Amino acid sequence: MAEPDSLKAPRRGRSSRPPRQRMDTDARREQLLDLGLGMFAARTYDAVSIDDVAVAAGISKGLLYHYFPTKRDFYVAVVCEAARRLLEVTSPPLELLPLERLVHGLQGYLTFVDAHALTYAALLRGGIGTDEDVIRVVEGAREKIIERLLEGIGQESPTALLRLLLRGWIGFVEATSLHWIEHRDLARDELLQLWVQQLVRTLPRETAKS
Repeated sequence: MAEPDSLKAPRRGRSSRPPRQRMDTDARREQLLDLGLGMFAARTYDAVSIDDVAVAAGISKGLLYHYFPTKRDFYVAVVCEAARRLLEVTSPPLELLPLERLVHGLQGYLTFVDAHALTYAALLRGGIGTDEDVIRVVEGAREKIIERLLEGIGQESPTALLRLLLRGWIGFVEATSLHWIEHRDLARDELLQLWVQQLVRTLPRETAKS
């Protein structure tokens, strides 16, 4: 006589975890990058394990490695995504006048810093020392911002000195942003005004007037 289903012992592990959610390739990769942005922002590189990411995503480590062969590959991809999002929110509408595009870009930058403080800090401070790929991503984002600044001030053929000055100004923006994230001792508008004022002081006199 067959044993009633109600008396059969449940199979181990069947109900111990939620069913895996099926996603297409792009959606799964986006999910993993979102998780990485949160994890690497809140913890150091060494403190985040592939096991942590896989559990949070509800997938196996094998599937995670299908998208990112190593932990370093995953981290570099996360840094790329953070830089992409920063550049996306600072991209001004083309219909604006040059100066308006410049102000719009700075407002977008500050909005990103305010809304994604930990991610921004992780992007600038890095997590795996002097990794060449991470440096390349961060430097690429800085160069793109410089190009937008040059466009905003109407400098199509900038001198080496002007590029160097703008690079120093970006360092100022990054340093004050990191300080503001930690202390919040200025209002948003005050910080934005500080950036604009410093930019005007940084530019050569003839450039600032143009």
